[in-house]
Amino acid sequence: MQTKCIMPAAVFWRASLAVLVGLAVWRMVAGQEGVQSRGGQAGGQGSEFTAAMERMKAAKKGVMKKHASLLAARYDLSDRPAAGVTMSRGKPVQQGPRTKLPQGTTWEDLAALGPEEIKKRGLFPAGFMPLPHPNHAEGGMLFPKFHIDEIKRQEERDLTRFDLDYDLPDHLLPEFPPPIYLTTRPDLGDVSQGKLVTLENYYELFKDILNPKQLEGLRLLLVPMAQQQFNATDDRRSEQPHRGVTCFDCHVNGHTNAATHLVGDIRPQAFRHRIDTPSLRGVNVQRLFGSQRALRSIEDFTEFEQRAAYFDGDPVSAQRKGVTILERGSQVHFMAEFQALLDFPPAPKLNVLGRLDPRLATEAELRGEALFFGKAQCGTCHPAPYYTDNLMHNLRVERFYEPQEINGRTASADGPIKTFPLRGIKDSPPYLHDGRLLTLEDTVEFFNLILELRLDQQEKEDLVAFLRCL
Repeated sequence: MQTKCIMPAAVFWRASLAVLVGLAVWRMVAGQEGVQSRGGQAGGQGSEFTAAMERMKAAKKGVMKKHASLLAARYDLSDRPAAGVTMSRGKPVQQGPRTKLPQGTTWEDLAALGPEEIKKRGLFPAGFMPLPHPNHAEGGMLFPKFHIDEIKRQEERDLTRFDLDYDLPDHLLPEFPPPIYLTTRPDLGDVSQGKLVTLENYYELFKDILNPKQLEGLRLLLVPMAQQQFNATDDRRSEQPHRGVTCFDCHVNGHTNAATHLVGDIRPQAFRHRIDTPSLRGVNVQRLFGSQRALRSIEDFTEFEQRAAYFDGDPVSAQRKGVTILERGSQVHFMAEFQALLDFPPAPKLNVLGRLDPRLATEAELRGEALFFGKAQCGTCHPAPYYTDNLMHNLRVERFYEPQEINGRTASADGPIKTFPLRGIKDSPPYLHDGRLLTLEDTVEFFNLILELRLDQQEKEDLVAFLRCL
């Protein structure tokens, strides 16, 4: 007769506990050894990451010098503000075309030539060509230093990249921090109170002027989320593991600080467009989002940015680096609802139909308006009152130059680009989808050439005077 050997319960539990403790110790030791083998010491950076970072740091000076030489060859980057013309909070607006002309030519000379002749003779201004990223082969988000400094001061979150710096000088960028105007409370004026809105202050600033849903939407726009260059993995461009970036790191205060990146939806890398961050002011009247993606709602845009654009359109990279999947029915909706409240800045010389009030406008401004809706043909794509047709247009700028490589950027056909609103345009330099046009004067000269308008000098000055009123 067989008998069963039965282990007493107390003995069984003591044995089980010993096994579990032994397993935990083994995993801790193995993990410690794994960390040491990757980083040389517990808690250290991985040897591969450290080597890559040191290599990129060593190359940084040369990369930035090459890009600075390109900018200097294309533009006059000096600080020359227009007399008596400021952005909404008082920052001087820069004046004059900054694009350098080919030696021995004038704007009038170029305007007299057709695209075929300009292309044949290689006379298309370099500053009108696509603008590359400071390191186009690398790409990624880059922030102006004034924004990096303020975020670091408020949140102790450092948006510095060890491999690259932002490229354009501060006086050619939007004012910082920009004001916030709400469609629901126009009586309040700038509700930001002159502050950069962050997680540290948003509640005190907005608790009495937003409903709970809008307030939560604003909070989500200020929450750091992992991104291609700023994340906690060893494939990042910050020295330390990073919490990520926020929507308002680029669209600061619902406007823009001209932060740059590369579009995620074009391949190969050399064909990807540089991005000049667009303002979110007036998204309530827009029906297309993204310079070329033609997304159909601000909800689509909000969800797409985090799922795809944050990670260069690479869902595998997004999963590995920590993508935040926002819930469409509540979180995305809340974020979109707040964005839809962001209004254009006041334009005291415009009437309720978005046209100049003759009693308030100067003669030059009135002449500029007539040109805008007449000879200059601006109103074809930018009708009042918000100065967008909510469509996309292909300017076919490639008619004027041969395809070529510019510091890693292949300059060829750009394709159709969204018509962005012109309301408040003086608040958001630089211009065009990639920021290649530094001033409104540059923009007028560009379109005078592209559309073959043959405007004279006085007409161009009048047109700029009108644009500053919008």
